[in-house]
Amino acid sequence: MSGFVGVINVDGAPIDRDLLQRMTDSLSYRGPDTQDLWIDGSIGFGHALLSTTPERERQPQSLDGSVWFAGDVRVDGRTDLIMKLQTEGRPVLQTSPDAELVLHAYHVWGEGCVKHLLGDFACAIWDGRTNRLFCARDHFGVKPFYYAWTGRYFVFSNTLNCVRLHPAVSAELNHAAIGDFLLFGYNQEPKTTTFADVRRLPPAHVLAWSDGSLHVRRYWMLPTDGQIRYRRSAEYVDRFRELWRTAVDDRLRTDRVGVMMSGGLDSTAIAVTAHGLLSSRREPFDLRAHTVGYERLIPDEERHYAGLVTEALGIPMHYLATDGAALFDRCEEPGFQPPEPSEDPLPAMTADLFSQIARRCRVALAGHGGDPALSASTERNFLSLVSARRPAMLIADVVRCLTHGQRPPLGIRGALQRWRGNGLWRPAYPPWVSRDFEARLELRARWEDLTRGPASQDAHRPDVYRELRGPFWPHVFERHDPGFTLCPLVFRHPFFDVRLLTYLLAIPPIPWFLNKKILRDAMRGGTPEPVRRRPKAPLAADPVCALLRQPRARWINQFDATPELLEYVDVERIPKVAGVPQHVNQYESDWHVVTRPLCLNYWLAHGAPSGLAGKEGAPR
Repeated sequence: MSGFVGVINVDGAPIDRDLLQRMTDSLSYRGPDTQDLWIDGSIGFGHALLSTTPERERQPQSLDGSVWFAGDVRVDGRTDLIMKLQTEGRPVLQTSPDAELVLHAYHVWGEGCVKHLLGDFACAIWDGRTNRLFCARDHFGVKPFYYAWTGRYFVFSNTLNCVRLHPAVSAELNHAAIGDFLLFGYNQEPKTTTFADVRRLPPAHVLAWSDGSLHVRRYWMLPTDGQIRYRRSAEYVDRFRELWRTAVDDRLRTDRVGVMMSGGLDSTAIAVTAHGLLSSRREPFDLRAHTVGYERLIPDEERHYAGLVTEALGIPMHYLATDGAALFDRCEEPGFQPPEPSEDPLPAMTADLFSQIARRCRVALAGHGGDPALSASTERNFLSLVSARRPAMLIADVVRCLTHGQRPPLGIRGALQRWRGNGLWRPAYPPWVSRDFEARLELRARWEDLTRGPASQDAHRPDVYRELRGPFWPHVFERHDPGFTLCPLVFRHPFFDVRLLTYLLAIPPIPWFLNKKILRDAMRGGTPEPVRRRPKAPLAADPVCALLRQPRARWINQFDATPELLEYVDVERIPKVAGVPQHVNQYESDWHVVTRPLCLNYWLAHGAPSGLAGKEGAPR
């Protein structure tokens, strides 16, 4: 959605209006509708609007001339929030834009307003009555928030490169983040970025700055103590269906929407539900599916199954065939590199898909999160109940397993040993990391710690809690944010709805998450049966592996390394994986590990880490 930026001159000097205007203008690609400034002495906000909801919005905004707001906000549960605000005497209407609702909430509850907010948001509020800045990021980190405090200046934005445009923000790299990228593919520390001066506000955190004092605190934790039990099985499905429809509906405040759709259950369930909700409004709408697939490179059935759904719904499907994709295509083009290193070897394909969607709409729905939300390991579930000494729940789950044709896991002792050893998939340790760099940052110990860390023991679905609390999903969301994609396109994620996930984490894993039973039952009669009953299955082959086997990819084995890369990587020790026959390529399944040096090399050479083209150029 919209882009925003803010600057505080800590020494009380007046805001440089030309600089703030340039920083705001740099956001125009993500907020093309209007760009506005607000300046009051030593503080200023800039905002670039991308209108995606029917309510008329204008930012920066104030209700009283003293408290000012700038942000990227989409509020869930608007009706409930409006009723609560009206009860508190606030003059809000059903047509009030989301930013105005957040401002009203701040006037009523102060910094506790986040406890009353649901949805996706990153925002900043300047309270002129107390000379205090208050900032917040949503529960799961769907919306990014970056900031830099350089002594004389406090700079913040939802766009990393916008923060970097300020001349006081240096281009010095954060070597620990580079190390994490080389080991894991993305930064494992939620508070930092690839740049030493720029920090992230973690998900479910708020930030308060006043009189040279900065405080960051968590305001929400994923609940672990919920326990919902119904007498009848149908009640579980009915409640899920109600919450699922609400989650999709709250993300549908538009009449033009795309669905990033495969032929799997999660994304097709979104399309079916969205179509039903839009149809019930009895107003014109434009719903389209966007599918990526392969016709020759690898066996691929996604187009077939996605087509069954679009045909049943009577909606268009835009199919992007990517057989001709080339590894690292367009990576040398000016401005093509992302704001931080990315391990995507097919960035052109991703960019083409996002551009295709953005040409027709501003909002896209994605099925991210369906796997952790709707899946469970029966073995881990039983073991967690044993360790928590919950015999009644254990017996009940065994009965449910047998009732639904699932045998309880055998060999508990061996399973317990694997569990205590974590039993998680471990990525390969890169053999090419510079030994000096490895020793200086103690990378081997960090890799051991993060790949062997025990799963959460405080819930009956420990793997799910570990995944949802970790850095992976905020990383995914940021890669779909306009600050990364350069497209005026907003992705919304129904599975990451606080109300829905709270419910799913409180009901019995068995039988509801065996093969995603609860979603399959809820979609009966809506999703075509071949799709609804389709087993969960990955692609028949890895397209990147197929591309690496092609002779034209052999250049990857001998790319020209930049001098900057040699600080981190011993290039001579990078295994040869391109053009190598499958039966002798021991690193083929770990191609991510082997191609990260090349990804970093492109970013160092073309991502302008040294200064954003004089800090007055394009966003990248």
